[in-house]
Amino acid sequence: MSEFRLPYSTLAPDSYRALAAASASLQQSSLGSALVDLIYLRVSQINGCAYCVDMHARDLLRRGEDLQRINSLVTWRETDFYSERERAALAWAEAVTDIIRNDASDELFAALKQHFTDREIADIGFAVAIMNGWNRMAIGFRQPVKKAPLNA
Repeated sequence: MSEFRLPYSTLAPDSYRALAAASASLQQSSLGSALVDLIYLRVSQINGCAYCVDMHARDLLRRGEDLQRINSLVTWRETDFYSERERAALAWAEAVTDIIRNDASDELFAALKQHFTDREIADIGFAVAIMNGWNRMAIGFRQPVKKAPLNA
């Protein structure tokens, strides 16, 4: 564990608010907040962002998501807990998050087209990009995870 480097939200409030507004807009999209938070959580797991993993797992719990689905997200391919729609979004999120080692292939994109409108696909793209941005801020500035009760 290390010390929080800089309070980036107060040092660059306009940029922070803009990124927060973009995040909030996705919660209102036709994707639904549950899928957006699954994407946010999976991207944060890949990036190793403790702060964001904690936040989005708690968000999902507060919204009534099943604990087993949250715990199994890191191994979503090995379970049958996720719909084909969710699987297409998660596969795309993984590929784009780790773009240097993965290809945002035509096959993955075709799977998105089977389950989502073009607008929703764009929203998934923004969800992945925004979460990667948040992760880099939280990791780079060592945003601390505060111990909290499970239901908080």
